[in-house]
Amino acid sequence: MNGGNKDGTKMMRAQIVVSALALWLGIAQADTTGDAGWMYFGGAQTGTRYSTLNQINRDNVRDLEVAWTYRTGELDRLGPERSREQSFENTPILLDGLLIVCTPTARVIALDPVSGAERWVFDPNTYPLPRDVHYPKCRGVSHWLDPLANADDICKRRILFGTWAFRIYAIDARTGKRCPGFGDNGEVRLVEDKPFIPREFVSFPSPPAIVEDVVIFGSMIFDNLRADAPSGKVRAFDARSGALRWEFDPIPRDPADPTAGDWQDGSARTTGHANVWTAPAVDEERGIVYLPTTSPSPDFYGGMRHGDNRYANSLVALRGATGEMIWHYQITHHDVWDYDLPSQPILVDLLKEGHVVPAVVQLTKQGLVFIFDRVTGEPFFPIEERPVPGEGAPGEWLSPTQPFPTAPPPLTAQGISPDDAWGFTFIDRYLCRQRIEALRHGPLYTPPGEQGTILMPGFAGGANWGGGAVDPIRKVLLVSTLHVAGVAKLIPRNDDPVLNAAPDGIDTKGIIRFPQLGTRYSVENWLLSSPLGAPCTEPPWSRLTAVDLERGTILWQVALGTLEKMLPVPLPIEMGGPHAGGAMVSAGSLVFIAASSDDRFRAFDVEDGSVLRQTKLPAGGQAIPMTYAVDGRQYVVLAAGGHALYQTTPGDYVIAYALPKPEK
Repeated sequence: MNGGNKDGTKMMRAQIVVSALALWLGIAQADTTGDAGWMYFGGAQTGTRYSTLNQINRDNVRDLEVAWTYRTGELDRLGPERSREQSFENTPILLDGLLIVCTPTARVIALDPVSGAERWVFDPNTYPLPRDVHYPKCRGVSHWLDPLANADDICKRRILFGTWAFRIYAIDARTGKRCPGFGDNGEVRLVEDKPFIPREFVSFPSPPAIVEDVVIFGSMIFDNLRADAPSGKVRAFDARSGALRWEFDPIPRDPADPTAGDWQDGSARTTGHANVWTAPAVDEERGIVYLPTTSPSPDFYGGMRHGDNRYANSLVALRGATGEMIWHYQITHHDVWDYDLPSQPILVDLLKEGHVVPAVVQLTKQGLVFIFDRVTGEPFFPIEERPVPGEGAPGEWLSPTQPFPTAPPPLTAQGISPDDAWGFTFIDRYLCRQRIEALRHGPLYTPPGEQGTILMPGFAGGANWGGGAVDPIRKVLLVSTLHVAGVAKLIPRNDDPVLNAAPDGIDTKGIIRFPQLGTRYSVENWLLSSPLGAPCTEPPWSRLTAVDLERGTILWQVALGTLEKMLPVPLPIEMGGPHAGGAMVSAGSLVFIAASSDDRFRAFDVEDGSVLRQTKLPAGGQAIPMTYAVDGRQYVVLAAGGHALYQTTPGDYVIAYALPKPEK
């Protein structure tokens, strides 16, 4: 009896606490009229791309108007010939009352967040671009606050970023001036482990991770030129001095490493890449950095690197201060499909069996969603090793199994057959079916060969660098994905008549050629399409999906974009299309995303995926939007400058949207 009363009292107290917490959360979410920033590429270093702001919400988003527009001047700098080679993929950040933007040619610009007026510009003078450098980009910058510096010291808060020229920089956040104590006058010039060959370069397109006083850079390396490619090592520097603190090479060069046996015949000594070209994520409380690694060199033939090839294609958790390994999980064994881990990991707390699990979510080009306990590396949902197709090209080594999460379900088709052929008419559907039948086809992980193999999803994803956004209240993931197939065809080197003339060129038929020097094959890549140019797979070809992370279910999936700019006769119907970029989500129940090739910026309802607003952009919006509030007014900002791969409208715009100012 007494025990029952005690239990009842405890229950009442718990209910009061829960009610008070819910009330507080409601107040906290509603009170968004003060200043609120977007201080990192992913909103926070957790990569959630979530904002607590809700002044702009599903009830008034249709009223958004352009608050200001800024032109970076990149089109004039690049000129008409090279302007279509740049991709303006930047997500600005808000620091100490300044909006910080970086451009494809690595200039960093500070803007007034209310008016868009230019405050300062830093130019590292890495222009004009050499002809060997293609598709320049800067997706973002990071920052560090020096706790030992005085308030008025230069570089008390510094901006840290890298460029295509294999250099990293530290500049003062207030003035844009170089930090004199960092490297050589604010600049560290890196030296690769081996000389570059023609058309090869290493760049830093993504913002670094910050763990205490350590700044951690991954890198992007031009793919598929050779097997003995440059190292994809991750480098960590002292944020104050620029001195090297530690390195992590995803390819274990030390024979004593526990994964050295995954690289047979000493191939770890002669293989490159496995780099981290997207943004890492950071658990700042625990001091852990999460690295999504990529494929070893080259992408489509692994006959020179037998074995599973760990730590390539893996999610790797390191101690940020020291580089010490904590845990790792390989997503793709012995990658020969270019299935890099393409996007920033996302850190979110999830409820499982009554317990809060600190989780990390990793998206993949395969359209699979992997979720782990970010402290232990234990899968949140079971992961199964399932048999996959074999019979690769001569000399190839293939893993007999690959890991598949049991939940959430795949976001894209997992392979292709002739019955999957699609077309606008009976004729082009028939021709697509013929094209599928003429190539090797089958389930996910069907290996490339001399016949030509259809990869579904293709090498552009599934998910790609745009990644996902997470509403931490609803525990919902929002992610854009491609639903098109690619083809990889291995060409015996002695049968490749165009290799020397165009080692990595694109011909008039849309075929991309890479040499894969040091192997017996070059490779040709193209998208599987009909004679009309439309993908042979069922539309929509670009989609936005909402996933319940705790239940592991898909809540909704809708088309992202139209074909109105891709066909001779514009079709404004929502069939999706090529896209690059990603979404952000806000407490206003809104998902903002541009990304699509139709040059439009959309706002979706997070509950059901309905389009609440769309507006025409002056250039391709292949970037990730961000939001902030200043003086009680919320702004949504997007970089619109086009994308080199999809040849969307080039530009150099930074556009801020806001609700109309109330009349006085």
